[in-house]
Amino acid sequence: MALLVLATLFTGCVGNGGETTPSTTAAPTVQSISVTGSTTVLPIAQKAAESYMDANAYADIQVSGGGSGAGVQAVGEGTADIGMASRDLKAAEKEKYPDLVQYVVARDGIAVIVNPAVAVNSLTTEQIKAIYTGETKNWKELGGSDMTIVVIGRDSSSGTREFFSEKVMEKADYVSTQLEKNSNGAVKQTVAQTPGAIGYVGLGYLDATVKALKIDADGTLVEPSIETVTSGDYPIARTLNMFTKGEASGLSKDYLDYILSPAGQKIVEEEGFVSA
Repeated sequence: MALLVLATLFTGCVGNGGETTPSTTAAPTVQSISVTGSTTVLPIAQKAAESYMDANAYADIQVSGGGSGAGVQAVGEGTADIGMASRDLKAAEKEKYPDLVQYVVARDGIAVIVNPAVAVNSLTTEQIKAIYTGETKNWKELGGSDMTIVVIGRDSSSGTREFFSEKVMEKADYVSTQLEKNSNGAVKQTVAQTPGAIGYVGLGYLDATVKALKIDADGTLVEPSIETVTSGDYPIARTLNMFTKGEASGLSKDYLDYILSPAGQKIVEEEGFVSA
């Protein structure tokens, strides 16, 4: 019996070459959330998701567009964890989804853009409205060359369109010949490729392929820029938002906290928008 006990003790001491078997730590469980909605907010959400996932291997953040209306509906009905919108909630949305919580992640100016061949450099909001209602049809009426104005806008699910409708159009009807596009990128591309075209996009979509018009505000020409939105001088400015159903928790909260952190707000500025 004594020999059996000694043999057992001896085996325990040398069974691993004298080393203790290291304990294994389970890999962290992957956490997933979905973010959908506004194509204006989309580049901020995507870059922030990529940066967050690089630092947190357990996180899986799926980001997609579809428009502000689709984003609000998705988070309100529970098919997405976070909804993106480039406008505030409509009264009907507040009534239908009373528990949505708003997070302002950035600020933005809506830039009115034209094809680079258009000779006009500035317009008043009244002149822009006249173009989009169809009252003004040719650039020569605005001091430009004899060229038909091609009106480019956004589809009905767009938060950018909703804000433009309230701020510039004052709820007036759009001209029936307006070409409706489903994203900022599509508007920019169409304006860049179409002689005489005019459109509107978020600040983050401006580049050399289009010309951004200055807004004539009571005789003062104000260009769309981070500086003029920050100062409050640019007249067509808004907030960019994310919504959750109830207060954010878990990965959704961590992701939103990251976007609102200095690192996240740096991404906002790198994407051409104004920090919240």
